[in-house]
Amino acid sequence: MPYARYDETAEGVRDAIAVMEAQIARGIGRLELLDAMPPGAARNAIDCALWDLEAKTAGCRVSRFVCRNDPEPLETAYTISLNAPEKMATDARAAKDRPVLKIKLGGEDDISRMRAVAEAAPDSRLIADANEGWTTQNIGRNLTAAKENGFELIEQPLSRNEDEALRNIDRPVKICADESAHVAADLDRLRGLYDAVNIKLDKAGGLTAAIAKHDKARSLGLKTMIGCMVGTSLSMAPAVLLAQAADYVDLDGPLLLAEDRETGLHYEGSMVFPPEPHLWG
Repeated sequence: MPYARYDETAEGVRDAIAVMEAQIARGIGRLELLDAMPPGAARNAIDCALWDLEAKTAGCRVSRFVCRNDPEPLETAYTISLNAPEKMATDARAAKDRPVLKIKLGGEDDISRMRAVAEAAPDSRLIADANEGWTTQNIGRNLTAAKENGFELIEQPLSRNEDEALRNIDRPVKICADESAHVAADLDRLRGLYDAVNIKLDKAGGLTAAIAKHDKARSLGLKTMIGCMVGTSLSMAPAVLLAQAADYVDLDGPLLLAEDRETGLHYEGSMVFPPEPHLWG
């Protein structure tokens, strides 16, 4: 799924894949691909296709190489989009039976938004994504409000250019990096600044790079979230395997679409099941 924040478009991703046609035809491997293309949606598409091809060639499932045990259904967060506090409360109330809600923040009245959602869905676990929308002036107040309203994690509160400010900020709830950490090499500089990292295959540039990022995060003592862009089940399928070892799962992309693939992932409420061979892997 192209990410507009980094100037990705569907056409640009298609063209970047087309440029690789000759190397793919010659049998480029996943590790070679890491050097041949930059991180992003185009490399993710090719990398995950190569994983699928390897599994088909070997006559087995990708999970055999990625998961320690047979993959199981996972509980995913469900997103409540950024809106006025009253509208977010209405949306949260409609989703109050879902075990984990992830609310989008980044506006002028985020404290009211957090309070409204917490009151509307009192039995749900709550996490939030501030999308770089807080400042060094309001982060302290916002984190205190997050703690008071039962939130357990806030994703990317400050701009990635302000990471260092987190070193001297009290963290009553865990803080998770997203835009500040795309690949494994980004993580060393985040030591002591974040408690967790969100790993998205489209940003990391494939399952291969995402596995490396997950392993690096664990070695640094960071918790992990496996997240997604708003994409179809084909985009989520590889991430479901990596998410087997994660602390947080945010793979609700297909649930937010008007229409998913005909043979997509199986969801039961907030439970997402591992991919079947007709889809991927």
